[in-house]
Amino acid sequence: MVAPDENCPFCRIVAGDAPAELIAEAETWVAFFPLAPATPGHTLVVPRLHVADLWAADPDLVCNLARGAHLIGRAIETALAPDGMNLISSSGSAAEQSVFHLHLHVVPRRHDDGFGEIWPQTSASEPEALEETANRIRGALAI
Repeated sequence: MVAPDENCPFCRIVAGDAPAELIAEAETWVAFFPLAPATPGHTLVVPRLHVADLWAADPDLVCNLARGAHLIGRAIETALAPDGMNLISSSGSAAEQSVFHLHLHVVPRRHDDGFGEIWPQTSASEPEALEETANRIRGALAI
């Protein structure tokens, strides 16, 4: 985590230097609507501190953001009664991250919302490669 980045649009929103439709805020996070919501009620939950993505964040911050996303999601369920909901965090350009300040998308979904599918229709792994991949991940765990 680093100090606010004056070139970061989310840092500017957190500081009150850029307009946004604020939904809620807490000591460690702020929730607001994105400029181009995917669906009505789509809300971003961002940390007040500048951190690039979920994997660069301190675990305590991740827990606080998850609590915030849970709070926002429950409020969206009550207020909008969507058919479902996505919680999305993208890290890196290959994952379509466009603002490099950690943010969780809480996206209410309707069957006819036009959002589209988020999962590929085919598997990315051959069954015989699963064990090797699992072993590599297990080896990298620091628990």
